[in-house]
Amino acid sequence: MWLRIYLICHCIVHDVFRALVPQPHQRIPISETNILYLLFPFLPLIYMGYLARRPDTFTLRLLLLPLVVAVAVGTYFRFMWTEPHHNIYNWGQALLAEAISAKAIDFAWRKEGMLKIDEVRPGVARKSDAVKANGDAHAKPVTSDPAVPALSWLYDALDVIISNRGLGWKFGVGIHVPRQERSLRRKSFLFATFISLVGNYLIFDLLESFIKLVPDVGTPHGGTIFRAELPFLFRYALSTAIHAATGSCILAAFKLVYDLITIFAVLLLGSSPSAWPPVMDHPWQSDSLHIFWSKRWHQILRETFFIFGGFFGGIVAGRIGMLFGTFIGSGLYHEFAAYALGRGFDTFVPLFFALQAPLLLCEKAWYKYTGYRVGGLYGRLWVYFCMLILGQPLSDSWHRRGLGGGLMIPLSLSPVRQFIIPSIRRSLNGRDTDILEFIVGTT
Repeated sequence: MWLRIYLICHCIVHDVFRALVPQPHQRIPISETNILYLLFPFLPLIYMGYLARRPDTFTLRLLLLPLVVAVAVGTYFRFMWTEPHHNIYNWGQALLAEAISAKAIDFAWRKEGMLKIDEVRPGVARKSDAVKANGDAHAKPVTSDPAVPALSWLYDALDVIISNRGLGWKFGVGIHVPRQERSLRRKSFLFATFISLVGNYLIFDLLESFIKLVPDVGTPHGGTIFRAELPFLFRYALSTAIHAATGSCILAAFKLVYDLITIFAVLLLGSSPSAWPPVMDHPWQSDSLHIFWSKRWHQILRETFFIFGGFFGGIVAGRIGMLFGTFIGSGLYHEFAAYALGRGFDTFVPLFFALQAPLLLCEKAWYKYTGYRVGGLYGRLWVYFCMLILGQPLSDSWHRRGLGGGLMIPLSLSPVRQFIIPSIRRSLNGRDTDILEFIVGTT
């Protein structure tokens, strides 16, 4: 009897999953006539954000939750970019579907709604001076001064939607806030953010162009970063360079997108510049995994990973369960997005992120039995080993499925591929060596 119940439940779950996430050959090609459907999932999310900032909406938010998740997942996994060099957009759509789903869950399960740190109810501030500083961003919560008062509800909804780290919000209290290095005067802040945006764009373009020069890896069909035809040292020197470039490319992309959102929030939503500190805190300076994951690396998806794994892990096994659950949730988040590339499911990705939990426990055990915290030069070498060596199968998994060959920056908008690479080729013209040909490659 129990086996029959299990089989029935399994069939139901499978059918629901495939209704929302069809097989690649069953998905709908994106065309000019249906591309606007990709904007539709934002409508119920904005409404959910609006409700989360209104009192006595808990029941309505719970009822709306399945619809928001189904629309996001069903839309972004059903419509598919079919051109090989556009496949990376399917990966981006999947990331967006998961992020929207996590936001909707977060909005729905909080009975009181989404509260700022100085509020007792949505929009109702404490009369007493109860706001305690937790970094400058928490000391000066997000404020909005909409240009169009009639659209204040929309500004309020967008305010809570783009506040991923929770700076100025109750759910973000305790999060590490990187030191602000820009002037907090609005015009100076916007100018400095724009300069940062341009710089991150150029860095991203440079690193992406480098990856695209590697044979197979830089094609839409993908290839391994471990070149079997190369000698051992050259093979792993190349794989390490590709892996480091991939990680740095992701870092630059985060900063680039964050700069865009920052300009949008400060310029159009009236957010305070103090509510938008740097998204990263110099991750290459980390001297322990604890410092790396809790402070130096971005905290944008911290709440998302908690929702997808940490919450349930905490229920099962307390703080240890929350630690493992959060990293497992991170791994599943990244791999389900890569699943949208149409190349199947790869266990290397969730395993890499799940591995971070026992590695962090190793640091804790080291401190317990030696009395010394992981840090200094050896701590930094430890972090580099975990990220640059143990992390290479992660990059390899993504590149084997064509991530590096995706069209992230069109040729017409790439200064590196328009000017720098052609200049290098011209300067090397006529030199017939295998090494130079391999380095310059073909696009």
